[in-house]
Amino acid sequence: MDDLAFDVFSRHCASRGTLEHVTGRWGSLTVGALYEERLRFNELRRRVDGVSEKMLSQTLHALERDGLVHREAQPTNPPRVDYELTPLGQAVAERLLGLIHLVEGRMPEVLEARQRYDAAREETGDRSASP
Repeated sequence: MDDLAFDVFSRHCASRGTLEHVTGRWGSLTVGALYEERLRFNELRRRVDGVSEKMLSQTLHALERDGLVHREAQPTNPPRVDYELTPLGQAVAERLLGLIHLVEGRMPEVLEARQRYDAAREETGDRSASP
């Protein structure tokens, strides 16, 4: 397996699926939420505001399958399931959080750019490019 070269730009490369799991909306938020602490499912769902139970479950399964998240079921009544990042997940989260912090810190510039873009479209009457 070490001899394989992975190229995320190739549609058949296995790394593309993992990149999608990590960088998709729910994947990135889930990985980010788990970076600092292990969380139970409902704690994680509250932390990742807006995610449905079904979507969070699917996201966690994909991240667990990729080796980024560890799921631990406790033999208690009621059952308790905790989620935490694996060492690989921690490494991915560190880089992902760098991007998240960059975006958060530069949002004033983004908002200004959106206003300029929308104003220019309104002046020309081009509404097709607006969301």
